[in-house]
Amino acid sequence: MTHPDQPSFGIMTAPMQTDYDDVLRVWKEADAIEEIEHAWLFDHLLPIAGPMDGPILEGWTLLAALAAQTSRLRLGLMVTSNRFRPPAMLAKIATTVDIVSGGRLDFGIGAGSRPSVPFARREYEAHGLPYRDMTDAVGSLAEACSIIRRLWTENEPFDFDGVHHQLVGAVGTPKPVQRPHPPIIIGGRSTPTLRVVAEHADVWNTPGDDLDVAIRRSAELDDLCAAIGRDPGTIVRSMAIPAAVDDPAQTRADVAAALDAGFSHIVLMLSSLREGVARWVADEVIAATMVTR
Repeated sequence: MTHPDQPSFGIMTAPMQTDYDDVLRVWKEADAIEEIEHAWLFDHLLPIAGPMDGPILEGWTLLAALAAQTSRLRLGLMVTSNRFRPPAMLAKIATTVDIVSGGRLDFGIGAGSRPSVPFARREYEAHGLPYRDMTDAVGSLAEACSIIRRLWTENEPFDFDGVHHQLVGAVGTPKPVQRPHPPIIIGGRSTPTLRVVAEHADVWNTPGDDLDVAIRRSAELDDLCAAIGRDPGTIVRSMAIPAAVDDPAQTRADVAAALDAGFSHIVLMLSSLREGVARWVADEVIAATMVTR
């Protein structure tokens, strides 16, 4: 994981309205480009854009396949919906990907889609998954982070009797390659989620749709860290920014503004998986932005 003050750049390829071959091609291209340090998928079970009956691949199984086909990129889901998988199962899945990748997993997790997000509820109903309110979802996320960290770091079986999750004789073997555990990236910007970030995250990710809101939330995170005695500088600030292939100047301006605001971990969300798009990101966005700094 990058130092909080050292910029790093990655790409996100949404695995919807596309196929495995196209995603793999982009990731293998990015794996050979030093300027691109990390690559991400998202975690949805039905498309959230384009034809609602279009194809979409499951994130963690796809991530394992891409981990086996790359050698350098750090990789992860930006971010896993904690609503989709029980935390002990998720810890096992993530451990497997860390092992397959040789210790390159960045573990992204969040509370799951908010009720206000268009089409959010339908993927839960379509897969028989419960969709409770955000208070329940954030409470479940906090417990999940505790469970997953313990499974990654503790050697003896343990019981967990939480409000949202109950485990008996839980144990994680084998352990992840990374010690003490893979970096934990938590996405979200509500105050309750930021409290979980302050307690558990190595990296905080927020959307780049409103920089002023992101700056205010970052300051709030500083205060929440101080309230529990944590140095806020130990949490890397991450922002997901659309990469507009048809408007590289705007993308560069958005990246520069994010860096100036203290967001040093930049995830460029690709709208196109055309051939050469990773090289375009490296040349037209990353290099062109950094040469002016």
